[in-house]
Parts: sequence; structure tokens; C-alpha cells
Amino acid sequence: MPASVPAPSSSFPFHQEVAWTPDPEVVAASNLRRFMDRHGIPNLDALHSRSTADPAWFWDAVLADLDLEFYREYEQVVDLSDGPERPTWCVDGKMNIVHNLLDKWQGTPVETRSALRWEGEDGDTKTLTYGELHRRVGRCANALRDMGLGQGDRIGLYMPMTPEIVVAFLAIAKIGGVLLPLFSGYGVGALVTRLQGAGATALFTADGFARRGRAIDMKETADAAVAQCPSVEHVIVHRHQGRDDVPMTHGRDHFWDDVMAEHRTEAPTARTDAEDVLMIIYTSGTTGPPKGTVHTHCGFPVKAAQDMFHPMDLKPGETMYWMSDMGWMMGPWLVFGTLTLGATMVLYDGAPDHPDPGRLWRLVDAHDVTHLGVSPTLIRALKTHGDAPVTASDRSSLRAIGSTGSPWDPESWRWCFHTVLNGEKPILNYSGGTEISGGILCGNFLQPLKPAAFSGPVPGMDADVVDEQGRSVRGEVGELVLRTPWIGMTRGFWGETEPDADDRYHEAYWDRFEDTWVHGDFAAVDADGCWYILGRSDDTINVAGKRLGPAEIEALLNAHDAVTESAAIGVPHDVKGSEIVAFAVLEPGYDETDALREALLQTVVDEMGKPLQPREVLFVDALPKTRNAKVMRRVIRAAYLGDDLGDTSSLEAPHTVDAIRAAR
Repeated sequence: MPASVPAPSSSFPFHQEVAWTPDPEVVAASNLRRFMDRHGIPNLDALHSRSTADPAWFWDAVLADLDLEFYREYEQVVDLSDGPERPTWCVDGKMNIVHNLLDKWQGTPVETRSALRWEGEDGDTKTLTYGELHRRVGRCANALRDMGLGQGDRIGLYMPMTPEIVVAFLAIAKIGGVLLPLFSGYGVGALVTRLQGAGATALFTADGFARRGRAIDMKETADAAVAQCPSVEHVIVHRHQGRDDVPMTHGRDHFWDDVMAEHRTEAPTARTDAEDVLMIIYTSGTTGPPKGTVHTHCGFPVKAAQDMFHPMDLKPGETMYWMSDMGWMMGPWLVFGTLTLGATMVLYDGAPDHPDPGRLWRLVDAHDVTHLGVSPTLIRALKTHGDAPVTASDRSSLRAIGSTGSPWDPESWRWCFHTVLNGEKPILNYSGGTEISGGILCGNFLQPLKPAAFSGPVPGMDADVVDEQGRSVRGEVGELVLRTPWIGMTRGFWGETEPDADDRYHEAYWDRFEDTWVHGDFAAVDADGCWYILGRSDDTINVAGKRLGPAEIEALLNAHDAVTESAAIGVPHDVKGSEIVAFAVLEPGYDETDALREALLQTVVDEMGKPLQPREVLFVDALPKTRNAKVMRRVIRAAYLGDDLGDTSSLEAPHTVDAIRAAR
């Protein structure tokens, strides 16, 4: 960034004090410390240096540490002959990840361990052991093969978060098919774009699901989408809601229970190449159609498991619940990571605050959750209900809370740390993306933590913060970049994976600096080496040459007692180029008054200076967000300006856009 970038204000996270220091016994027992001891590495700085200077050594060591088994061992860890944009990993190796998730655990003590614990919004629960899950996946794999489906077929998953979606997920991979996860809240248009784009041949769906006690139909939406996708020849329908009126198309549609009952539990696992395509998962950008990121058997699952095992310290037999939908990357991440480690995943199909704000904490107690994944946005919402819903629960099983989806404000971080974790356990801030297969930055169990901060890069991630010329900077805001390939990086976008292709993949990440991945996030590193993510750099606001990320303004507004959450955007100005407009959601009990509006404006002026005073602060009931709680600033900006909204398929509540228009 240029020298005109404003210095962070005293209320922003750069000046926070250390809030948590790890217990030496926890450090000594951690997976990461054990890994370093095995390789004679004295500390994390030395590990980061070696892991990025010699990625072939590091990822070979990770594969061994995760005890991943290959049908045929790879001859080379990574081939970079096509450049850092197009690496080939586990060269000439043969491996199907399902062998490592299920097959290898059969006949071991893990077979009787819980693989999956599920709870529905109505309180129903189910548990599947590794053995039971293996047998159900075998039945489903045989059913898919009986339909003529097999290696390379793209198969969609448009289902609620139930045990059946995990069974279908693993069965697709078991037969060598290609997973196409789809957000359960998508409308027809979003489904059509992704099913057509991937050339899907089959689709798993359900009759519907419940949210806050209200039934939401799915099959009708799926039918309307499939009518526009002639490549889809089979639709498998799970009767999750028990509907008797599910529309079925003869010859194409099959009820889940019928196809499962007809097949044996034993099924061979396809012997795929390690670099065969395993999954296409779509991510929306600020412009153009959604991007289908391509992931392989030795890519996404390896990175997911490493992130859980090393920085997050998930151990075999422990339990992780990360709030997500299978259509967002944290859904597949949860499945791949927990089952690789012999741990337990929790799925919850419902609203986290229904029927009351204590539901999430009761889930933690009921399922002995050791690692809970949330978004800062959810914590800000739950905080409005006070401490009582939290303190009514025990929460003693928790070892850590993970967070992703949006930047923290320090006040909400502290509330979560002190109220939920009793000031004793870490918040593992986690940021990366669908294209990353997990995290670039993460908290860990070895280093002290500050509010809203990250401990640093995940081992193996050669992260840096740079200015507009690509030079490393510290103590100021810059672009987050990666200088070395890693095993989980997307192999490109579906349909654009040739090394010489003039494609969106190169334009999205590699165009700006030579041989350097530019991730699109604002970041900073403070004097103590703590890292911060400050929002998307494509949300940059440039006010008369002063560039800043929206999170700087939002952190100031969120710190006000009256504000639950906020969003800042840049809008055109004839003289200054851009000026700031902010939107605020208020805490219960506060009125939308001009006096409050002026107070919020003055808060920004006091900390950022008069030149960066917002044009206005507008009050809204809610902000447009994705299902995984990312605030969609580009949609807010388009709605405010009356422009085309672009791709809104990932919006959780489309009516929030109308609120932005009305506030304008």
C-alpha cells in the first residue's frame, strides 16, 4: 500500500495486549510440538522457515504424520516444471482418500468409535460409528454403480446437513466420482449455473428441511433446476421431512431408502490417481460467473486434516462441530479432516439460536464438543442476549473455539473469550478460502494470543504482507500474498485447467506479482508478530488517495455500545474519488435517532480523522450475508447505488438487500 495508508487507530486490534498464554503442559502434549520434536525443529519460527524453503520435504513429512496410505507410493512429492501456478503433487501415486477416511479403520479400535453425531432442530439425534458409516457408504456406492455412475462423473449434493449427506459424499468419492457440493439454500438459478457448469450426471437431494420450525421444500427447487440440466440422469431423494407428496419423475428419480435397501454393504474403493479430480466447489467472486475450484484426492483433504491436526490440535477421538453447510468449503473440510484423524464430527441441521439463544451451548454439552467453529458475526448476534444463555451450560468439554468468515472486533472477541471460554482456552482465528482448501493463517496452542489476532501462518503456508510494489511491510496494512505453492491449492477452475490456458484462474491470483499468489485480503503484522485480516482488498475504499479497508471503519462502529454489527462501503465522489457510507445494525433497546447517528460519525472522526468521516451512517435491521456469515459488501454497494447486484446466489436472506435500498 502507498505511504498514504492511514495508521491503525488506537481502538483497532494492532495495539491489543496478550490475552491468552498457553500452558506449558498443553504445548508439550500438542500434535505440532510432537511433529517438531520428531524432525529436530526447535521452534515454530524454524518450522515455518524450513516448511516454506523446502515444501517437498514438508508435505512429505505431513503425509507421513497423518499416516496417509497410498495404493502405489508417489515417486515425487511435487513437480513444479509447469511453474508455481500449476504444480503436480504426489506424482504417479495412487490413492483414494476414502481408503484413509473409512477403509483403513475397519478391524481397528477406531471402527467402533463415533464418526458422526447428528442433531436435528427438533431435538432428534443419530450417531454412526466408523463401522456403520463404512457399511452405509458401501451400500450407497453400490447403488451409484448400479445406475451406471463411476469414475469422473460429477454428482451434485443439494441436501441439508444430515447423516445421509455424509454417506452420499463419501460414496461419490469411493467410486471415483467428482463431488459437487451445493448450498442447501440455493435457488433454481444458482443450481442451474453449477450443475450445467460441472456437467453433472446425477444429483442427491431431499424433500426438505426445517428452519425455526418452518418446513422448507427442496425437491421442487431441485426439479426446476434439473429441468434445465439435461446431463442430469439420476436424482436420489432422501425423505428427510417424511413428506408423502414428494414429486417424483419416473425413471429418473429414486428414493434414498429404496436404493439403499437393494444393495450390499461391501463395495470396492476405486483406485484413483492421487491427482484425480475429487471435488469441484464453487466460489463467487466480485465479477463474472461463479468459479469452480478444482481439488484432488491428495489436495484438499490433506490440507484440511493438517490444519485440524497441527495448529488446531484436534486429536483422535476428539469431537469437532464447525457450523457450516456442505455447499461451503467448511462442510467438506469438516468431513475430510475429522475422518482422516479418527475424530468425530458433529452435524446440526437447524438454526443455532432456536428455540432460544442457548441452543448452541447445549449442543456443545450434549455432544462433548472439544473444538467449536463459529463466525464472529454469530458471536456478535449471540452477545446481544447477554451471558445467561452461555453460563446456563457447562462447556467444560471445549478445548478451543475456532472462528472464520469475517474479521473480529476486539470487544466481541473478549466476550467470547471470557464468557464462553472462561478466559482459559484459545480462540483459533482461521482465515483462508475455498481455493486454499483451508487456512492461510490460524491461531495455535503454542503461541500467545491477542484479541482478534492470528498467531501466524499455518505451517507450510509461505504468507507475507506486501505493499503495491510487492515489498514486504510490517506495522501497516498491505496485501496478503503467498510465495510458495502448497498441497491444498486449487488445481485451477473447472474447464480452465490446461497449463497454457488464458484463464480466470491466472487473472484471479497470479497476474499482479510474478510467481506470487495474491489472495485478495488486507492484512497486517504487528510488532509482536501477530497477524490480522482486515477484510477483502477488493472492498478497498480510496478517499482522496487515502486507502483503507472497510474493517477499520467497522471496528470503530462495532465498539459502540449501540451497534451489533456494521458494514462500510466506498461510493463515488466527484472530488475525492470515493467516500464512505456505513450501515449499522443496532442492539435491542436502542432507537434509530439522529443523535446516535451523529455520535457514530464522531466516533470515526475522532479515531480516523475528519477526511475519513463517512458521508452517512444508515440504520438497517440486518446486513446481506452468505450462509457462512460473510458480509457481502459488493452487494451492499450495488444495492445502495442502484446497480446490478451480480451473483447473489449465496445470500442467506435476499430481503436484506431491500433493507439497504430502503435505507438509501
